[in-house]
Amino acid sequence: MTTPIVAVVGRPNVGKSTLFNRLTKSKMALVDDLPGVTRDRLYGRVESYEKPFTLIDTGGFDPPADQAFADEVHAQIKLAMEEADLILFLTDGKYGLSPLDSHVADMLRRSHKPVIACVNKIDSPEKEDAASEFYALGITPLHFISSAHGYGIWDMMQDVMAALPSVEEEDEDNSGEIRVTLLGRPNVGKSSLLNALVGSPRVVVSDVAGTTRDTIDTPFTFDGQDYVLIDTAGIRKLGRVEKGIEKAGVFRSLRSLERAHVAVVVLDAFEGITDQDLRLAGQAVESYRGLVVVLNKWDLLKGEEYKQRRLKERLESAFRFAPYAPVVKISALTKKGVNRVLPQVKKVFEEYNKRIATGPLNKAMEMILAKHQPPMVKGKRLKFYYASQVANRPPTIVLFVNNPKAVHFSYRRYLNNELRGVMGLTKAPLRLLFRERSGRKSHKGRP
Repeated sequence: MTTPIVAVVGRPNVGKSTLFNRLTKSKMALVDDLPGVTRDRLYGRVESYEKPFTLIDTGGFDPPADQAFADEVHAQIKLAMEEADLILFLTDGKYGLSPLDSHVADMLRRSHKPVIACVNKIDSPEKEDAASEFYALGITPLHFISSAHGYGIWDMMQDVMAALPSVEEEDEDNSGEIRVTLLGRPNVGKSSLLNALVGSPRVVVSDVAGTTRDTIDTPFTFDGQDYVLIDTAGIRKLGRVEKGIEKAGVFRSLRSLERAHVAVVVLDAFEGITDQDLRLAGQAVESYRGLVVVLNKWDLLKGEEYKQRRLKERLESAFRFAPYAPVVKISALTKKGVNRVLPQVKKVFEEYNKRIATGPLNKAMEMILAKHQPPMVKGKRLKFYYASQVANRPPTIVLFVNNPKAVHFSYRRYLNNELRGVMGLTKAPLRLLFRERSGRKSHKGRP
């Protein structure tokens, strides 16, 4: 299952980061009154609507001439336009239509990608009338919104939902091959691991961080199973990505995750677990990909029992968000332990394909709900009607409930843990979708 990607583009200071924060329900993007404050792309998962998607916040077009990274910002936006499935074009209704807006509109038309135009900083019908000049852009649909206050966001998102494919509509790949992406910071040994897995030097290996600039697909067969290994550019912490070509590698690395069934996140056991390692693993979890954690350079800790124990404790604590992910200790250089990686990948993939019939699933749901009743919301108990698995890769279950927005995250976590047990998922993720039984669009809890 490939998660759609939506990119937010526009000139500086039109409110892209504010919109990103509202849709992802986070404060990940830096918001400032100074134009051009977002230099690197941020990625966030949007789960509050019918169809989940990955949202990309980009830097503004035409940053000030004296601003560093101007060329790289332009490169980032062009990559977003190339890779995104849908583009949200944001303009500033308070500032008014500018020649740069028209220039961006022309670029977007040439991209041949679906585009939804949004005039931001509009929070009333009267201001909509005053901003009618934006119809001259010639892009439809055109929405008048306020990223800060939520005005018009609901209507805008209805067009976004209509333009994106749903989980049920996606074509299932039945080729039988397992697509595996190798993710990790630069110089942790991803290319060395790939060479060790396929048994030949298919990828250039170097001690210089950032050797691999693009994704490289390597198909091969191991123990009767077909695999495609996707080696990727090393992903540095955003503030340390220095060149446009390396930023292109960052984008394609994250895009490769959407093409994969299982992500192998490679860590440097000698250096220890970093925040960037956790961010990469978190991206795999948020994308509902299978996850295998590989501790490379384990041989450098030989005889260091204290360091090994501390690393194990740190691993258990830091990866509490993915306790099901198997951990493999290896040395890609000496090939010790490498033969255990693909068997774990295959086990994860087998669970990634699991299905359960509707009858047994709903009998299990009855017991789960009786064991821990749904909470009360405004004096009324949440009511779950039935459940149905609508997809695999990952196993995806729709739960029909009278008020999906009222299902607290703690109860969602309870249901997820219980249903994982029912389906026998010990190494793969489970995705739950909550929907109204009637199927009618609810306008409660608008953003």
